[in-house]
Amino acid sequence: MFHPKLFDRRNVVVTGAGRGIGLEVARQFLDCGAHVLVHIGRGGERDLPDFLLMAEGERRAFLVPADFTSEEGTAAFAATVGEVFDRVDVLVNNAGTMLGRFPAGELTDEQYDRVVQLNQTSVVEITRALLPMLKASGEAAIVNTVSISALTGGSPGSAIYSASKAFVATYSKALARELAPDGIRVNCVSPGTIATDFHERYSSKDKLEQTRKSIPLQRLGTAEDCAPTYLFLAAAPLSGYITGQVIEVNGGQLIC
Repeated sequence: MFHPKLFDRRNVVVTGAGRGIGLEVARQFLDCGAHVLVHIGRGGERDLPDFLLMAEGERRAFLVPADFTSEEGTAAFAATVGEVFDRVDVLVNNAGTMLGRFPAGELTDEQYDRVVQLNQTSVVEITRALLPMLKASGEAAIVNTVSISALTGGSPGSAIYSASKAFVATYSKALARELAPDGIRVNCVSPGTIATDFHERYSSKDKLEQTRKSIPLQRLGTAEDCAPTYLFLAAAPLSGYITGQVIEVNGGQLIC
C-alpha cells in the first residue's frame, strides 16, 4: 500500500466516485492524506459508505452531486470545485457509463447525444474549466478513465460508448503534449472487465463467466485492482516521467 502521507496537503478531484472504481480511488487518496472533492453522481440520494461520511465530517472529503449529462451540470460542478479549493493537484475524470445497450440501427439522436455528453464531452468540459487551478499546482496530474473497449470496440450495443472512450484516450495524449510546459502530466487507466455494478446492469452472468474463462488470471477484476494505478499515475515521486500513456488493467485479457 502507498505511504499514508503520499498525497499530504494535496487537493484531489475525483468524478464518478459514488460507487465502483471511482469510490475506491477516492478512498485510497483519502488514506494517503489527500483532501478529496468527491463527485457522488447525479443526485445526493445514494447511500454512501461510512468512511466517506466520516471524512466529510473531518473536512477531508467534500461530497458534491452533479449531473454530467448536461453542460450546465459540469459548469456547476467546476464552480463548486473553485469554491472549495484554491488549486487542484490531481484531477481524476472517471464519470461515465454506457447508459444502455443501443443497437446501431436503433440508436436515437437523443441516446447518442447523452452517451457522448457523459463519456466524452464532460471530460473536455471539466478539464477545460479546471485548467487554471491545475496550472496553479505546478506539478498537477490528470488521470482519465477509458476502457478496454476503446481498443476492442466492445460488445454489441456499446459502439458509441466504446468510441467515446477511444476519444478520451486520444484527447489525453494530445493534452499530455500540450500541457507538459505547465507541469501537468496526463495519463489514462483502461480497466478490463471489472466486477462492479456496471456489468451487473449491462452484462449477463453467462457473458461475464465466458469472459472470466478467457482471462489469463482466470478472474474478473475488482475496483481494488484498479485504484492503485490511479494513485501511481497521480504521484510525481512515482511516475513523474510518465505522461501520455494508457495503462491497461485487465488480468491479461488483451493478450488472448
